[in-house]
Amino acid sequence: MIDTKQAKATICIVNYKTPEFTKLCLRSIRRFTKYPYEVIVVDNGSGDESLEYLKSVGWIHLLERKNGHDKSGGCAHGAAIDFAFENCDTDFFVSMHSDTFVQKDYWLSELVSLFERDEDIACVGSGKLELRPTWQQWLRRATDYKTFKRKLLGVADLNEKFRYYNRTICCLYRRDVLIRENLTFLMGRDKGLAPGKKLYFSLVDRGYRTVELPPSVMSRYVLHLAHATRPVIIHNESRREHTERKFKRRFDKVWSLPVVQQILADDSLDR
Repeated sequence: MIDTKQAKATICIVNYKTPEFTKLCLRSIRRFTKYPYEVIVVDNGSGDESLEYLKSVGWIHLLERKNGHDKSGGCAHGAAIDFAFENCDTDFFVSMHSDTFVQKDYWLSELVSLFERDEDIACVGSGKLELRPTWQQWLRRATDYKTFKRKLLGVADLNEKFRYYNRTICCLYRRDVLIRENLTFLMGRDKGLAPGKKLYFSLVDRGYRTVELPPSVMSRYVLHLAHATRPVIIHNESRREHTERKFKRRFDKVWSLPVVQQILADDSLDR
């Protein structure tokens, strides 16, 4: 059994042309993490200023995949996480998106401590993280007629598209379990599943316990700018403009936070 107080964690971040997001992500980790950790950043062939920035950060382990973004975004991202995992030798492995920012002291210590509940717990994480107020989230779920209709008619979810899973936005795994069960983050790509989704299903189906934190709880530790690392590819012009405006509102909300401005202004966090 792992002594969680003495164990160490590896945090994996995949970077692809997101210089400001990656900088804020790394600096926030540096500022708020008290638990023993190391950081592996996988650059997926950015070839821009974000790679130059990463080379200047002395406390991370940088891995470069020269042609890492040749394939689709999800596949490239999953392959990069697997690459980091192959280079991990700590007790816990943490996947974190580059547009996710830590905002609480002892965040990693508190999340790792959840593994103490049961030695069969293999994963701690959350579902989709929302920036919108709780009442808006409830309203959206209450008016989700497509989901209501699907459940009412008992439509089979053959490809497990709607099944819950802890997302790789900020998720902790027991390294030895993933190795023992031969699990990878690219599993399920032939069915179009997101990185880590089939891995999570496999853990649950094989009898391992997981901790599924409500988004409201995980958001106490980290903030996530949903889809900030994805290009907006929508053929309908009005929908494209709506999506871009929606993201800009999220971006402005997070970027104006005092803690974000303080972190971005603190170059010492790179050393």
